[in-house]
Amino acid sequence: MSSDRPLHVLTVCGVGMGSSLILKMTAEDAFRELGVAARVENTDISSARGMTPDIVIGQGMHTSELGDLAPVVLAVDNFLDKEPIVAALRERLPEHGWL
Repeated sequence: MSSDRPLHVLTVCGVGMGSSLILKMTAEDAFRELGVAARVENTDISSARGMTPDIVIGQGMHTSELGDLAPVVLAVDNFLDKEPIVAALRERLPEHGWL
């Protein structure tokens, strides 16, 4: 990945409205805290399948269906709690030279 472009991040839920939008805002905060440029987009699981993101974040029931969609796929339980997302990103981003 070129360091001059932000990461493309998808937050995913069943219909791409409520919970993925909440998760989008939480994820944006997490990337901001880490100092990583990211373009976060919320979407539904069907639309996500046609995209090529760097990172997918969503509930386990959705991310399990999208395991090979992106180099990093994170399952989260609480869409409002930024800290587990920050911790998971801190662990996974260095694997790809993104942190």
